[in-house]
Amino acid sequence: MTEQERPVYAVIGSGYMGGGIAQSLALSGADVRIADVDIDIARGNRERLIAEAGQFAADGLFAADAATVIAERLTAATIEDAVAGASFIEEAVPEKIEIKHATLRRISEAASPDAIIGSNTSTILIGRLAEAVTNPARFLGVHFSNPAPFIPGVELIPHSGTDDAVLPVVEQIVAATGKETARVKDATGFVLNRLQYALFHEATQLVEEGVATPEDIDTIVRTTFGFRLPFFGPFAIADMAGLDVYAFCYASLQTEFPERFATPKILADLVSAGKLGTKSGAGFLDVPANRTPELVAYRNKAYVAMKKLVDELGPAPIHNSES
Repeated sequence: MTEQERPVYAVIGSGYMGGGIAQSLALSGADVRIADVDIDIARGNRERLIAEAGQFAADGLFAADAATVIAERLTAATIEDAVAGASFIEEAVPEKIEIKHATLRRISEAASPDAIIGSNTSTILIGRLAEAVTNPARFLGVHFSNPAPFIPGVELIPHSGTDDAVLPVVEQIVAATGKETARVKDATGFVLNRLQYALFHEATQLVEEGVATPEDIDTIVRTTFGFRLPFFGPFAIADMAGLDVYAFCYASLQTEFPERFATPKILADLVSAGKLGTKSGAGFLDVPANRTPELVAYRNKAYVAMKKLVDELGPAPIHNSES
């Protein structure tokens, strides 16, 4: 791919998240312009991202030539110069609606009328942000996770006025970075953070009730159900466990927490219909019963491989080694 053939993208906000997104886009084969509150900050962050890529390469996390590739494809510019002529623009400024609105107005004024504009917001409604975008049909949420170069999932969040034709284009842009997208409706917190904060909220409740320490809760999460999550989401896990089992567990939890653990209607309806998950051939995901042996074999192989990886990496450097 020659320089003339490479697509041109812009990332507005060149800090930790924006910089990681810019690295990913550059390594995917695009020329990427980064901008920030002023050109000097953008230039400084460009140098940081190149040096960081060199260290990632030395650590075996990026390809050996990553720093050279990023240095060639990444340029610092003002917001107006960065977005001029770019086909895709990602806004990644701080999570304050007034800052995002002001930035999106500047982007809209200088960008090509047909340029797709994405926001990396974590929780702000895309419809609210769209108020500051000229031609909001080309605007949507494109939510990368921290650290952007290494987390493979990206939420795509259209608002009610987003043109449906924009979504497959953005899916291709993200897929070129090696990441996987999921389409999500515009709701406060979207999916990632509603799930993440629901887990965190219950974890803090357990600490406040004196049930377990933060350290022991972290151990339980990462070595039990969290251990499954790289391979299976909550619905696949429930189907494999048995939805009738889940219903029994909800009933048990309700003996002390009747409102907090009320049985979800969707679960109760499936159980009432005899759809109990993989053992019945139908559940949330409707995996045919004759594929259950194949699924179980994959699950077991995946968990053994994960355990070997965890053992190879060793424990995370969280605790003070002198304690």
